Amino acid sequence: MSQISRRKLITGGIAAAAGISSIAVAGALARRHGLIPPDSSGIYGPGETLTYAAQRLLTRHSMAREFSRGDISQNPFANEVAPLGDEFNRIQAAGFADWKITVDGMAARPTAFSLAEIRSFPTSTQVTMIGCEEGWTYIAEWTGVPLSYILDRVGALPQVRYVVYRSIQPDWWESIDMADALHPQTVVAHRMNGTDLPVPFGGPLRLRLARQLGYKNVKYITRLTLTDTLKPFGKGLGSSSPEGGYAWYAGI
Repeated sequence: MSQISRRKLITGGIAAAAGISSIAVAGALARRHGLIPPDSSGIYGPGETLTYAAQRLLTRHSMAREFSRGDISQNPFANEVAPLGDEFNRIQAAGFADWKITVDGMAARPTAFSLAEIRSFPTSTQVTMIGCEEGWTYIAEWTGVPLSYILDRVGALPQVRYVVYRSIQPDWWESIDMADALHPQTVVAHRMNGTDLPVPFGGPLRLRLARQLGYKNVKYITRLTLTDTLKPFGKGLGSSSPEGGYAWYAGI
């Protein structure tokens, strides 16, 4: 069976199951094709599964809308974050010369890259909207290294299914599947609107994930871990977001 006809068959089956309010059937179909999110348990689990499976099948290769530079927001909103601590302040005072992002886990060449090295890598630029579940949005120009380039650089093993990424803020961590990790609009951003990424917006490094809500775009990232399972991380729900009541998959 061709890939296209297979996708149509699976998508049609999920849509039909959902259309007749048979969420259990839709969940079983999603499970059969490996489209179960890590937060699939609990009262909201069936809905999370249906959302994730449907979006993966329908929008796996879709692109988030890109805007012109004339659409860039004049006063973008930098949501408040907890104090970043003495270590961050020390590194910031030195111009982030000591900032590193460690890439470990299921990689042939685990590496710690300096900020200077990250800035020397090939870049991609996009003008996209970032939106928060609280209702605010803004449009900005983001420049960064495609995450796919970094994964190739460290030799991500074929069995990798997820990338876990962590902030210097210890309680803020997220993960994405390989569909988003390898997507061309997923970048480790180090510039915003033509300047070094400002600290209030996540500088010096932020994961920019154009196809998901703002809380998945973690600021101040220091570590990427490649893995085939999310069960050993935190409570096994995939990130700190579902541990706090949000969805693991926040597609828009």
